[in-house]
Amino acid sequence: MQDSFQKKALMEIEKISKILAKEGLSISKADKKLYNYEIIVNSKSEQVKVLVYFGKKGVKSILQGNPETKIYKTVNNQLFGKGLFDDQKVDDVVFRDYIGTDESGKGDYFGPLVVAAVFINDQTKIELEKIGVKDSKLFSDNNIKVLESSIKKIIGDNFVIIQINPEKYNQLYESFNNLNKIMGWAHAKAIETLVEKTNCENVISDKFGNEKLIKDELKKKNVKVNLYQTAKGERFTAVAAASILARAKVVDWFYLKSKEFGYEIPKGGSEVVNIVANGILDQTDKDNLLKMIKFHFKNSQSIFKK
Repeated sequence: MQDSFQKKALMEIEKISKILAKEGLSISKADKKLYNYEIIVNSKSEQVKVLVYFGKKGVKSILQGNPETKIYKTVNNQLFGKGLFDDQKVDDVVFRDYIGTDESGKGDYFGPLVVAAVFINDQTKIELEKIGVKDSKLFSDNNIKVLESSIKKIIGDNFVIIQINPEKYNQLYESFNNLNKIMGWAHAKAIETLVEKTNCENVISDKFGNEKLIKDELKKKNVKVNLYQTAKGERFTAVAAASILARAKVVDWFYLKSKEFGYEIPKGGSEVVNIVANGILDQTDKDNLLKMIKFHFKNSQSIFKK
Protein backbone atom coordinates (compact mmCIF):
# COMPACT_ATOMS: atom_id res chain seq x y z
CA MET A 1 0.00 0.00 0.00
CA GLN A 2 2.83 2.40 0.89
CA ASP A 3 4.47 1.82 -2.52
CA SER A 4 1.15 2.57 -4.19
CA PHE A 5 0.82 5.91 -2.40
CA GLN A 6 4.45 6.71 -3.20
CA LYS A 7 3.86 6.12 -6.92
CA LYS A 8 0.72 8.23 -6.80
CA ALA A 9 2.63 11.03 -5.08
CA LEU A 10 5.33 10.92 -7.77
CA MET A 11 2.70 11.13 -10.50
CA GLU A 12 1.07 14.04 -8.67
CA ILE A 13 4.30 16.05 -8.32
CA GLU A 14 5.13 15.47 -12.00
CA LYS A 15 1.64 16.65 -12.96
CA ILE A 16 2.09 19.77 -10.84
CA SER A 17 5.49 20.48 -12.42
CA LYS A 18 4.01 20.39 -15.91
CA ILE A 19 1.16 22.72 -14.97
CA LEU A 20 3.51 25.29 -13.43
CA ALA A 21 6.09 25.02 -16.22
CA LYS A 22 3.40 26.09 -18.70
CA GLU A 23 3.09 29.32 -16.69
CA GLY A 24 6.74 30.12 -17.38
CA LEU A 25 7.90 29.36 -13.84
CA SER A 26 11.24 27.75 -13.05
CA ILE A 27 10.70 24.31 -11.51
CA SER A 28 13.34 22.23 -9.76
CA LYS A 29 13.61 18.49 -10.30
CA ALA A 30 11.32 16.51 -7.97
CA ASP A 31 13.31 15.68 -4.85
CA LYS A 32 12.33 12.54 -2.92
CA LYS A 33 12.40 12.83 0.86
CA LEU A 34 11.56 10.21 3.46
CA TYR A 35 7.80 10.80 3.32
CA ASN A 36 7.25 13.17 0.41
CA TYR A 37 8.29 14.52 -2.96
CA GLU A 38 8.95 18.22 -3.28
CA ILE A 39 9.71 20.82 -5.92
CA ILE A 40 10.95 24.39 -5.57
CA VAL A 41 9.20 26.94 -7.77
CA ASN A 42 11.12 30.14 -8.62
CA SER A 43 10.15 33.42 -10.24
CA LYS A 44 12.73 36.24 -10.15
CA SER A 45 13.59 36.67 -6.45
CA GLU A 46 10.51 34.86 -5.12
CA GLN A 47 10.23 31.20 -4.24
CA VAL A 48 7.69 28.68 -2.97
CA LYS A 49 7.76 24.97 -2.36
CA VAL A 50 5.19 22.33 -3.32
CA LEU A 51 5.23 19.11 -1.32
CA VAL A 52 3.28 15.92 -1.99
CA TYR A 53 3.26 13.57 0.99
CA PHE A 54 2.62 9.84 0.90
CA GLY A 55 1.63 8.09 4.10
CA LYS A 56 -0.56 5.34 5.46
CA LYS A 57 -3.63 7.59 5.05
CA GLY A 58 -2.95 8.45 1.41
CA VAL A 59 -1.50 11.37 -0.53
CA LYS A 60 -1.63 14.99 0.58
CA SER A 61 -0.34 18.11 -1.17
CA ILE A 62 0.97 21.26 0.51
CA LEU A 63 2.00 24.69 -0.76
CA GLN A 64 4.63 26.38 1.42
CA GLY A 65 5.75 29.99 1.15
CA ASN A 66 4.79 33.57 1.90
CA PRO A 67 1.08 34.00 1.00
CA GLU A 68 1.69 37.70 0.31
CA THR A 69 4.10 37.10 -2.59
CA LYS A 70 3.06 37.14 -6.23
CA ILE A 71 4.47 33.68 -6.90
CA TYR A 72 2.53 32.14 -4.00
CA LYS A 73 -0.73 33.59 -5.29
CA THR A 74 0.05 32.43 -8.84
CA VAL A 75 0.88 28.87 -7.81
CA ASN A 76 -2.03 28.70 -5.37
CA ASN A 77 -4.43 29.81 -8.10
CA GLN A 78 -3.02 27.41 -10.70
CA LEU A 79 -3.18 24.40 -8.41
CA PHE A 80 -5.69 24.76 -5.60
CA GLY A 81 -7.80 27.37 -7.37
CA LYS A 82 -8.45 24.99 -10.24
CA GLY A 83 -9.52 22.16 -7.97
CA LEU A 84 -6.49 19.95 -8.55
CA PHE A 85 -6.56 18.94 -4.91
CA ASP A 86 -10.27 19.25 -4.21
CA ASP A 87 -10.38 15.75 -2.75
CA GLN A 88 -7.50 16.37 -0.36
CA LYS A 89 -6.98 18.19 2.92
CA VAL A 90 -4.33 20.72 2.05
CA ASP A 91 -3.81 22.02 5.57
CA ASP A 92 -2.55 18.83 7.24
CA VAL A 93 0.35 16.44 6.80
CA VAL A 94 0.91 12.86 7.87
CA PHE A 95 4.22 11.97 9.50
CA ARG A 96 4.82 8.70 11.34
CA ASP A 97 8.00 10.03 13.02
CA TYR A 98 8.42 13.76 13.44
CA ILE A 99 9.60 16.64 15.61
CA GLY A 100 7.10 19.17 16.93
CA THR A 101 8.05 22.63 18.24
CA ASP A 102 6.20 25.31 20.17
CA GLU A 103 6.98 28.21 22.51
CA SER A 104 5.70 29.74 25.73
CA GLY A 105 6.19 33.02 27.57
CA LYS A 106 6.19 35.41 24.62
CA GLY A 107 3.21 37.36 25.96
CA ASP A 108 4.53 37.74 29.51
CA TYR A 109 6.36 40.93 30.54
CA PHE A 110 8.12 38.98 33.28
CA GLY A 111 9.95 35.75 32.71
CA PRO A 112 11.66 33.79 29.97
CA LEU A 113 10.78 32.88 26.41
CA VAL A 114 10.95 29.09 26.14
CA VAL A 115 10.95 26.99 22.97
CA ALA A 116 10.61 23.21 23.14
CA ALA A 117 11.04 20.51 20.51
CA VAL A 118 9.68 16.97 20.95
CA PHE A 119 10.32 13.88 18.79
CA ILE A 120 7.61 11.21 18.59
CA ASN A 121 6.88 8.04 16.64
CA ASP A 122 3.78 5.88 16.23
CA GLN A 123 4.14 4.28 19.67
CA THR A 124 4.91 7.41 21.69
CA LYS A 125 2.12 9.26 19.88
CA ILE A 126 -0.41 6.69 21.12
CA GLU A 127 0.96 6.87 24.67
CA LEU A 128 0.93 10.68 24.72
CA GLU A 129 -2.65 10.77 23.48
CA LYS A 130 -3.65 8.29 26.20
CA ILE A 131 -2.49 10.67 28.95
CA GLY A 132 -4.44 13.53 27.35
CA VAL A 133 -1.70 15.62 25.76
CA LYS A 134 -3.31 18.70 24.19
CA ASP A 135 -2.59 22.40 23.78
CA SER A 136 -0.96 23.66 27.01
CA LYS A 137 -3.40 26.59 27.17
CA LEU A 138 -6.13 24.09 28.13
CA PHE A 139 -4.43 23.17 31.43
CA SER A 140 -3.78 24.78 34.80
CA ASP A 141 -0.21 25.30 36.02
CA ASN A 142 -0.53 22.32 38.39
CA ASN A 143 -1.74 20.05 35.59
CA ILE A 144 1.08 21.27 33.36
CA LYS A 145 3.66 20.07 35.88
CA VAL A 146 1.96 16.65 36.17
CA LEU A 147 1.83 16.29 32.39
CA GLU A 148 5.45 17.41 32.05
CA SER A 149 6.57 14.49 34.21
CA SER A 150 4.36 12.00 32.34
CA ILE A 151 5.53 13.21 28.92
CA LYS A 152 9.19 12.84 29.86
CA LYS A 153 8.59 9.28 31.05
CA ILE A 154 7.13 8.43 27.64
CA ILE A 155 9.58 10.20 25.32
CA GLY A 156 12.75 9.77 27.37
CA ASP A 157 15.43 12.23 26.24
CA ASN A 158 13.82 12.86 22.85
CA PHE A 159 13.21 16.53 23.54
CA VAL A 160 15.10 19.83 23.63
CA ILE A 161 14.38 22.95 25.69
CA ILE A 162 15.70 26.38 24.73
CA GLN A 163 15.10 28.72 27.67
CA ILE A 164 15.92 32.37 27.02
CA ASN A 165 15.89 34.14 30.36
CA PRO A 166 15.14 37.89 30.39
CA GLU A 167 18.74 39.10 30.51
CA LYS A 168 19.68 37.05 27.43
CA TYR A 169 16.33 37.84 25.81
CA ASN A 170 16.97 41.58 26.07
CA GLN A 171 20.41 41.16 24.52
CA LEU A 172 18.91 39.19 21.63
CA TYR A 173 16.19 41.78 21.13
CA GLU A 174 18.84 44.49 20.78
CA SER A 175 20.41 42.37 18.04
CA PHE A 176 17.26 41.14 16.24
CA ASN A 177 14.92 44.04 17.11
CA ASN A 178 11.99 41.70 16.50
CA LEU A 179 10.30 39.07 18.69
CA ASN A 180 9.46 36.76 15.79
CA LYS A 181 13.10 36.74 14.69
CA ILE A 182 14.14 35.68 18.18
CA MET A 183 11.58 32.87 18.05
CA GLY A 184 12.78 31.85 14.60
CA TRP A 185 16.32 31.61 15.96
CA ALA A 186 15.19 29.62 19.04
CA HIS A 187 12.96 27.22 17.07
CA ALA A 188 15.80 26.56 14.63
CA LYS A 189 18.25 25.92 17.46
CA ALA A 190 15.85 23.44 19.10
CA ILE A 191 15.23 21.71 15.75
CA GLU A 192 18.94 21.50 14.95
CA THR A 193 19.75 19.92 18.31
CA LEU A 194 16.93 17.36 18.17
CA VAL A 195 17.66 16.45 14.54
CA GLU A 196 21.22 15.62 15.62
CA LYS A 197 19.87 13.39 18.42
CA THR A 198 17.19 11.58 16.41
CA ASN A 199 18.17 11.86 12.71
CA CYS A 200 14.53 12.78 12.05
CA GLU A 201 14.03 15.18 9.13
CA ASN A 202 10.29 15.85 9.53
CA VAL A 203 9.29 18.89 11.58
CA ILE A 204 5.95 20.52 12.40
CA SER A 205 6.02 23.94 14.03
CA ASP A 206 3.27 26.15 15.35
CA LYS A 207 3.20 29.13 12.98
CA PHE A 208 4.01 32.48 14.59
CA GLY A 209 5.14 34.63 11.65
CA ASN A 210 6.74 34.54 8.23
CA GLU A 211 7.76 30.96 7.39
CA LYS A 212 11.17 32.21 6.27
CA LEU A 213 12.14 33.05 9.87
CA ILE A 214 12.81 29.43 10.86
CA LYS A 215 13.89 28.36 7.39
CA ASP A 216 16.52 31.09 7.09
CA GLU A 217 17.97 30.19 10.49
CA LEU A 218 18.07 26.50 9.54
CA LYS A 219 19.78 27.36 6.27
CA LYS A 220 22.49 29.23 8.20
CA LYS A 221 23.07 26.06 10.21
CA ASN A 222 22.95 23.88 7.06
CA VAL A 223 20.11 21.85 8.57
CA LYS A 224 17.84 20.29 5.94
CA VAL A 225 14.40 19.15 7.08
CA ASN A 226 10.83 18.80 5.84
CA LEU A 227 9.40 21.76 7.74
CA TYR A 228 5.64 22.27 7.93
CA GLN A 229 4.46 25.40 9.75
CA THR A 230 0.78 25.78 10.56
CA ALA A 231 -1.55 27.86 12.70
CA LYS A 232 -3.03 25.97 15.67
CA GLY A 233 -0.16 23.51 15.41
CA GLU A 234 -1.05 22.05 18.81
CA ARG A 235 -3.54 19.78 17.02
CA PHE A 236 -0.45 17.70 16.27
CA THR A 237 0.57 15.58 19.27
CA ALA A 238 4.30 16.42 19.23
CA VAL A 239 3.58 20.16 19.01
CA ALA A 240 1.11 19.89 21.90
CA ALA A 241 3.71 18.01 23.95
CA ALA A 242 6.28 20.69 23.13
CA SER A 243 3.86 23.41 24.22
CA ILE A 244 3.44 21.67 27.58
CA LEU A 245 7.18 21.22 28.18
CA ALA A 246 7.84 24.84 27.22
CA ARG A 247 5.11 26.19 29.51
CA ALA A 248 6.31 23.98 32.38
CA LYS A 249 9.64 25.84 32.31
CA VAL A 250 7.81 29.16 32.38
CA VAL A 251 5.75 27.94 35.36
CA ASP A 252 8.98 26.97 37.15
CA TRP A 253 10.49 30.43 36.61
CA PHE A 254 7.44 32.25 38.00
CA TYR A 255 7.25 29.90 40.98
CA LEU A 256 10.92 30.41 41.93
CA LYS A 257 10.84 34.20 41.48
CA SER A 258 7.60 34.51 43.45
CA LYS A 259 9.16 32.48 46.25
CA GLU A 260 12.29 34.66 46.14
CA PHE A 261 10.35 37.93 46.50
CA GLY A 262 7.67 36.63 48.83
CA TYR A 263 4.74 37.56 46.61
CA GLU A 264 3.30 36.44 43.28
CA ILE A 265 5.03 37.61 40.13
CA PRO A 266 2.14 37.93 37.65
CA LYS A 267 2.02 36.68 34.09
CA GLY A 268 0.82 38.70 31.10
CA GLY A 269 1.18 42.44 30.62
CA SER A 270 -1.70 44.04 32.54
CA GLU A 271 -1.69 46.97 34.97
CA VAL A 272 -1.06 44.50 37.82
CA VAL A 273 2.25 43.65 36.13
CA ASN A 274 3.21 47.35 36.16
CA ILE A 275 2.42 47.64 39.87
CA VAL A 276 4.56 44.61 40.73
CA ALA A 277 7.40 45.78 38.47
CA ASN A 278 7.41 49.19 40.17
CA GLY A 279 7.49 47.44 43.52
CA ILE A 280 10.52 45.37 42.50
CA LEU A 281 12.20 48.52 41.15
CA ASP A 282 11.70 50.24 44.53
CA GLN A 283 12.79 47.11 46.41
CA THR A 284 15.95 46.49 44.37
CA ASP A 285 17.18 48.55 41.41
CA LYS A 286 16.91 48.91 37.63
CA ASP A 287 19.62 46.32 36.90
CA ASN A 288 17.81 43.64 38.88
CA LEU A 289 14.46 44.42 37.29
CA LEU A 290 16.00 44.22 33.81
CA LYS A 291 17.01 40.64 34.61
CA MET A 292 13.34 39.78 35.14
CA ILE A 293 11.49 41.52 32.30
CA LYS A 294 11.28 41.74 28.52
CA PHE A 295 12.31 45.37 28.24
CA HIS A 296 10.81 46.13 24.81
CA PHE A 297 7.23 45.65 26.07
CA LYS A 298 5.20 48.86 26.30
CA ASN A 299 5.01 48.36 30.07
CA SER A 300 8.56 49.67 30.32
CA GLN A 301 7.54 53.10 29.03
CA SER A 302 5.61 53.86 32.21
CA ILE A 303 7.78 51.88 34.61
CA PHE A 304 11.09 53.49 33.66
CA LYS A 305 9.85 57.04 32.99
CA LYS A 306 10.49 58.14 36.56
